[in-house]
Order: sequence, then structure tokens, then C-alpha cells
Amino acid sequence: MTERIWEVFRQQDEGDPMVHAGNVNAPDDELAVHYAREMYGRRGESHRLWVVPRDVITELDDPDLLRPPFDRSHKKPGGYIIKHKLEAAKQRAEAEAGEGSDE
Repeated sequence: MTERIWEVFRQQDEGDPMVHAGNVNAPDDELAVHYAREMYGRRGESHRLWVVPRDVITELDDPDLLRPPFDRSHKKPGGYIIKHKLEAAKQRAEAEAGEGSDE
């Protein structure tokens, strides 16, 4: 049986992003899951694991697709933050509610 390389991604706590933890060598998915659990989950440091065969991962390295010619920073996380607008609206609503209670 030939061994494959399996990439392991882990989530530390519920709601956290999945991050690459490392890889394991295993001949099949059952052993890959077992090895990943032993390496990245036995001490309770992971909430969730993804175990993916390296050869099924699609690599995207085309500069034309990764760096488009137009500025689209507003589409990046943090490029356009609606949180500030929501906070301002909340403060306005609280201020208006405070003015109404003086009557």
C-alpha cells in the first residue's frame, strides 16, 4: 500500500477559523483521521479537524486571478466596515430615545 500525504486543518474553538496544523502520512483515510486525531486532537487543543488528501487540493497561483487590475479593496474583509455605520445608528437611536424620555 502506498502512503499519501494528508493536510490537517484545525479549529481551536467553535467559531474560530480553520488553520493549517500540518500533515500526516497514511495509506488511507481511516488511518489519516486516526493519525490526525493523535497529532492534533489528543490533548483537547482542537475543536474540529479537517483531514484532506494533498493531491485533491487545487492550487491557484495565476497572478491575473490573484491580483486583478482593478482596486476592489472594498470587497476585502475590513475594506468596507458596516460595523461603524451600525454603531453610529445605535448611538443616534439611543440619543433620540433619551430625548423622548424627557417629555
